Amino acid sequence: MEMNKKNMLNRLKRAEGQLRGIQKMVEEDQECIDIVTQLSAVRSSINSMMGIAIAQKVKACIEEPSDDPSLQEARLEEAIKLIIKK
Repeated sequence: MEMNKKNMLNRLKRAEGQLRGIQKMVEEDQECIDIVTQLSAVRSSINSMMGIAIAQKVKACIEEPSDDPSLQEARLEEAIKLIIKK
């Protein structure tokens, strides 16, 4: 489940490449359904990465709790906001 910086960058570069491919598809007037299919794949990839990043944040809050209860609560609230935002 843990994702390191290198893996995150690789996923982002892959998504960037997919987006460039979609731009080319639009320029070449390819079928709308094909473009939407590729856009959906990019969105799914980004959503997956967001979920992994949020899970890491929550895991860190649990595994490395703050000694200060108000700080721990703030950290958990931040993680919850990320989940809601997603």
